[in-house]
Amino acid sequence: MQMRPRENPVLIGHEAAEAVFLSAWRAGRVPHAWLIAGPQGIGKATLAFRIARFVLAGGNGPEGDSLAIPDDHPVFRRVASGGHSDLLTLSRDLEADRPKTSIEVDAVRAAGDFVHLTAAEGDWRAVVVDSADELNPNAANALLKILEEPSDNTLILLTSHSPGRLLPTIRSRCCRLPLDRVPDDAMREILTRGGAGAEPADLARLLAIAQGSPGRAFALLEAGGLELLDTVVGFAAGLPDLDLPALHEFSDRLARRDAEPAYRTAMQLFLWWIARVARAEAHGGLPGGEVAEGEGEAASNVAARVGLDRLAALWEKCARLIDRAESANLDRKQVVLGAFRQLQSAMRV
Repeated sequence: MQMRPRENPVLIGHEAAEAVFLSAWRAGRVPHAWLIAGPQGIGKATLAFRIARFVLAGGNGPEGDSLAIPDDHPVFRRVASGGHSDLLTLSRDLEADRPKTSIEVDAVRAAGDFVHLTAAEGDWRAVVVDSADELNPNAANALLKILEEPSDNTLILLTSHSPGRLLPTIRSRCCRLPLDRVPDDAMREILTRGGAGAEPADLARLLAIAQGSPGRAFALLEAGGLELLDTVVGFAAGLPDLDLPALHEFSDRLARRDAEPAYRTAMQLFLWWIARVARAEAHGGLPGGEVAEGEGEAASNVAARVGLDRLAALWEKCARLIDRAESANLDRKQVVLGAFRQLQSAMRV
């Protein structure tokens, strides 16, 4: 299973980004703020905490181009437990019973006070913002003030899945550290280290769906994503007719109180598959071949009846439905039914 970023001693596939930070550190010219950008789930937060541990430990990592410090090091243990007094993390706390919808301004103002304190355990203080995309407008402006008035020996590490949506003034005050998707060989190593026991055929499907994101791959495994994708494709294959009893049973399963990860994964896969069909229509075939039994026929069926322009409009409409359900806490069953009915309606026009 995947470790939380603050607990993870291993970072695979991002050695070039590590080398960039390490070069700045060894040259004694470390920018006070870094924007670690890239697709969701590829290891941005893992790198942020890896950098923070390295700096809080005084830069006493191994020789070479690695920021690793041993997982039995006191700094590593305190960062992993959330108990290091010179590290502050700003996030929505997704593990809480009721996660906040954004990072709020009061938390960022507290970070402003934090960075002006004297380091308690060493020479540096560090703030990890995971992710900056989730700052509400007031919080983003408060963060900008911190970035404009940097304190000595303070490191601010922002992660972002969509850096283009951040305030330009925030972007301009950070050193950009872009991360690429993780190559398949490195993905296999990460999944093996994480105890993923997928069969070779399932692993190939998983890599195709995860698209270089270890976080996405682990989330798919934990939520039964391959089986969920098979179900989504199965319903699409029968369109414009829908097997309503089966769809209601599927929706009921996803609406159970304990099924939220499966629901989120199913809706993400639904949108991913619609976008995949659009790409197949635009480029003349499914990228990487079929990832579910009968996918090619199902995709051809949908693309032929809907067309490229209306596929894009369908994706946007369903994405808004899913986002609105999230913010308004709507009935999950109705969201699942609504998404498939939108697809059915598009095929009947």
